[in-house]
Amino acid sequence: AVAVGAAEEDGVEMAAGLQDRLTFDSFVEGQGNAFALAIAKQVASWADGHFNPVFFCGPYGYGKTHLLNAIAWEAQRLRPDAKVVYLTAERFLSTFVKAMQDRSTAAFKESLRSADMLLLDDVQFVGGKTSTQEELLSTLTALIEDGKRIVFSADRAPMALTEVEPRLRSHLAAGLTCPVEAGDRELKIAVAQNRLKALSALGVVQGEANPEVLAQLVDRTPGSMRELEGAVNTLAAAAGSRLSAVSVDEASTLLGAALRGGPERRITVDEIQKTVADHFNMKQADLLSERRTRAVARPRQIAMYLCKQHTTRSYPDIGRRFGGRDHTTVLHGVRKIEELMPQDDQIARDVEALTRKLRG
Repeated sequence: AVAVGAAEEDGVEMAAGLQDRLTFDSFVEGQGNAFALAIAKQVASWADGHFNPVFFCGPYGYGKTHLLNAIAWEAQRLRPDAKVVYLTAERFLSTFVKAMQDRSTAAFKESLRSADMLLLDDVQFVGGKTSTQEELLSTLTALIEDGKRIVFSADRAPMALTEVEPRLRSHLAAGLTCPVEAGDRELKIAVAQNRLKALSALGVVQGEANPEVLAQLVDRTPGSMRELEGAVNTLAAAAGSRLSAVSVDEASTLLGAALRGGPERRITVDEIQKTVADHFNMKQADLLSERRTRAVARPRQIAMYLCKQHTTRSYPDIGRRFGGRDHTTVLHGVRKIEELMPQDDQIARDVEALTRKLRG
C-alpha cells in the first residue's frame, strides 16, 4: 500500500503538500460549491460510472485545493491498498525536470502511471511548458486507457487555458468540468464560524464570536476564502479567551490593517452590462433586447460570461437580468465564450480589457 503523504516513491513525492485539516468534514457547503462537493465525494468513493477526468475550476482560494485534498484522504481511507498520488502542477514540473536532468524519466513515468488515482492541482501552471505538457498528456492518456481515476483543478475551465497545448486542453475537457464558484455572504460567514470552531478545538480561543463581529469580518475582508480564514486567525490569536466579549469596534482595532481596505467592492450585473455596452459602443438596452444579430449577441454572451466570473449570481438569475432569458441560454453563452477565447484573439482581448475595467 502507498500511504497518502508518504515522502517519496520511485522519484515522485507522493501527496506533496497534502494538509491534514483539508477533509470533507471541514469543507463548508454552500450554493456555489454544492455540486462540486457532491462530485468530489463520488470520485473519492471509487464509485462506478464516474466521469474521467474530473476537472474542478474556479477562482483562486474558494476550495479547489480543499476538495482535492479531501478526495485523496477519503479515497485512501476507503482503499488502503490503492496508490493515490496528489501533486501540485509545480511539483509535477520540478520533479519531471529533475528526472530529465538525472536521466531517470522512466522511473518518473512508472511512478505516475502505476497510480490508481492521480490528483493534479493548479494545472494552469503547466501552460507554456512544452515538454511538461507532452509528458502530462502521455500520462493522462495512459491512465485513462487503464481505467484509472484522474482529477484536476485550475483557475479556469479547460478550454480557457490558452497557454495549454490544444490536444491537452481537449483531453482535460473530455470528462466532467465542475465549477467551484465564489462564495456568497452566507457561505463566508459559515466558513468563518467553522474556522473559529476548529481553533476552539485546538484551544486557541474560548467562547463564540459576536455575530456582528463575524458579519463585519466577512463584509470587510476582500478576496478569497483563504484571505477570510487569515483574518479569522488574526482575530482568534488577538482575542484568545476573550473572543465572546470582543465588540465590533474592538475587532476593528485588533484586526488593524486587515480591515483597512474598507468593504469589498462588489461588481454587479448592472455594472457589467453598462461596461460591456460602453466597450462595444452599444446601449445597455440592446443587451436586454430580443435582437440576435452577431453585433449584439456576442457582446451579450461576453456580458453573461463576465457575470458568471465576477458575481455570485446563478444562471437563472443572470438570465432574468438579461431580459428574462432562460438559464440554458446563459449557460450556452458562457460556454461559447469559454470556447472562443482560446481561438479568437479579439474576444480574448475584449474579455481581458473588460475585466481590467471592472476591477479598476
